[in-house]
Amino acid sequence: MLMDRLVSRIIELQSPIVVGLDPRLSQVPGFIKEAVFADKGKTPAAVADIFYRFNKEIIDHIYDLVPAVKPQIALYEQLGIPGIDCYLKTIEYAKSKGLLVIGDVKRGDIASTAEAYSHGHIGMVDIEGTSHTIFNEDFITVNPYMGHDSVEPYLADCKNYGKGIFVLVKTSNPGSRDIQDMLVTDKKTAEAFPIYHHVGKLVSEWGNQLIGKHGFSAVGAVVGATHPEEGKVLRENMPHTFFLVPGYGAQGGTAKDLQGMFNKDRLGIIVNSSRGITGAFQMGAYSSYGEANFAEASRAAVLDMKKDLMS
Repeated sequence: MLMDRLVSRIIELQSPIVVGLDPRLSQVPGFIKEAVFADKGKTPAAVADIFYRFNKEIIDHIYDLVPAVKPQIALYEQLGIPGIDCYLKTIEYAKSKGLLVIGDVKRGDIASTAEAYSHGHIGMVDIEGTSHTIFNEDFITVNPYMGHDSVEPYLADCKNYGKGIFVLVKTSNPGSRDIQDMLVTDKKTAEAFPIYHHVGKLVSEWGNQLIGKHGFSAVGAVVGATHPEEGKVLRENMPHTFFLVPGYGAQGGTAKDLQGMFNKDRLGIIVNSSRGITGAFQMGAYSSYGEANFAEASRAAVLDMKKDLMS
């Protein structure tokens, strides 16, 4: 099961970090953009090529420090077919370096549509008796707010192919409170609790049959670093659920905010940082690296983040 491999790599590297590969032109060094634009013009195909070159350099400089990367598919989809090709090549290259890949796709539909998403991303697509792997992520993010039948197809592929999912429970964005914090009442007990508590309970139940050797389920949860108290309560209620934690760094989450999300073994979470790592060369602390050494700046940012988290 790939959740076991993820936990093993975190233990081996002492690095509960996932690097978000969310490229934007404003964060790409000028010398990369200028070379490609001169050759291909200012086209979607050119931007896809720029993103791949950028991602490749980042991966080359961090693959031995972290267990996983997390490309956000929207940054690639906006470019059409060239962007999807870049997304696929990024996944393939990351895996060639031994990294696990969390596809941040946030799918959330039902029935045959959910099944198609699942087969394409973490399962296999059958074409008249011949099976094909398409995107080949190890994990993907899933939106559960259409209920159990929006998640069930992914559970089957997790079981069949050893893959994993991270289900949105309490997200890092300020607007999450608009829905996720709304109080609901249990009809049997009359107890009132936030919706995200109920979603967390469902996530735990969905993963009960998919628990690996490290004690964590293949069904993980997305819990934002910007909600430390909520994360602490969710950890207490979800002891077998691994948390994917966005919101560290640029969104305001700190290492201190994460303390309650770890379990007693100092495991249980993997913390995402995107522009705080890939755009490090543009930040004051790493500006001395300059554009030419942007990937070295990213490596330094990973090492600093690791030190911060492990403290």
